[in-house]
Amino acid sequence: MTLSWLSIARLGLVQMCLGAIVVLTTSTLNRLMVVELALPAVLPGLLVALHYGIQITRPNWGFLSDAGGNRTIFIVGGMGVLALGGLGAAWGVALMEASFAAGLSVSIAAYALIGVGVGASGTSLLALLATATAPHRRAAAATITWLMMIFGIAATAGTVGAFLDPYSHALLLRIVAIVAGGAVLLTILAVWGVERGVEAQPAHDEQGFVEGLKEVWAERHARNFTIFVFLSMTAYFMQELILEPYAGLVFGLTPGESTSLSGAQNGGVFVGMLVVGIAATGLRLGSLRSWVIAGCLGSAASLGAIAAAGSAGLAAALMPAVVALGLFNGMFAVAAIGSMMALAGQGREAREGTRMGLWGAAQAIAAGFGGLTGAAAADLMRTLTSSDAAAFGTVFLAEAALFLVAALMALKVIETARAPRRAALMPGE
Repeated sequence: MTLSWLSIARLGLVQMCLGAIVVLTTSTLNRLMVVELALPAVLPGLLVALHYGIQITRPNWGFLSDAGGNRTIFIVGGMGVLALGGLGAAWGVALMEASFAAGLSVSIAAYALIGVGVGASGTSLLALLATATAPHRRAAAATITWLMMIFGIAATAGTVGAFLDPYSHALLLRIVAIVAGGAVLLTILAVWGVERGVEAQPAHDEQGFVEGLKEVWAERHARNFTIFVFLSMTAYFMQELILEPYAGLVFGLTPGESTSLSGAQNGGVFVGMLVVGIAATGLRLGSLRSWVIAGCLGSAASLGAIAAAGSAGLAAALMPAVVALGLFNGMFAVAAIGSMMALAGQGREAREGTRMGLWGAAQAIAAGFGGLTGAAAADLMRTLTSSDAAAFGTVFLAEAALFLVAALMALKVIETARAPRRAALMPGE
């Protein structure tokens, strides 16, 4: 037996819960540190990089999923750890105003918990999807689950933004507690009985984790795709920690308004993913490579528009440019995710989780590296120039250049395995 469409949708709810908690730590909390607490942008950058760095353990979680065991425990337990980390991160921000040392200590522990929670829950979920989803449904399943994650991110950012003004630490803690508690409860209800309904066979081999990882890395398609994921995701995440501070410092947006801006951006991501999911899987328009390249080029153009809006003082142009960035980011991401799900089943059997873990680790490291690099570069440019608009704009243009490089790399990397990926996107062929 394999996962039904209903079961796939239920697992998508878990992705939605993951996104709902994580978006608070990567957008709202980092803006509060930079603008309200007047701390350097590199501080939240380091904290977010910590939670991404810990996700280097993703291949190990995937290997454990391949070797058998109760994946549901990892999914629910990881979500619980993530919820505790989210609450701790909000508490850390509140503490920083009274005692920076205490707040920083709590924040470091909290972001470490966030990394463990996302790695355990997210990788185990993807391993279950990769092994228990029928081959012709894998790409569609990836689209469904990621759309639901983006919906969770956008809905949470927009809703929290509406309720967060006028801002207070107590209000922040109440809102985060509601989001985190609701995510854990919904995850339990979503995964209840799903794993028992499928016949996912464990690997039952005597290889250790290191040997299994070496085996996957020796596969050319897996190795090349890992490098592509790292480069493209570095570009994808460079703006994550600086967009809201940019909106606050250059355009004077309030915490609620800048959080809503982030929600609008993720709404654009949702639409972009939906467009490609329908076009590639349903209407059979375009190859994965063409969608990835279009997404990269459009993202580069949108970043240029965001930088130009700040330099010209065009506040009205910020929202459309940010939504466009989200739209093209979504196009790129869903094509890359479709490729990932299709490639996960290629090579030695019973290694889907290890491959997903490897690519997840590459994405997490790139996200931490990209976010930290963007924040540090913004701090550096602010010391070299008297204009916040010029400082942030320079970083946005550098990110646009990386997207152009990623588009060029996609010409070779995605062409290498285009045929099997395209087949995986075409149910019934």
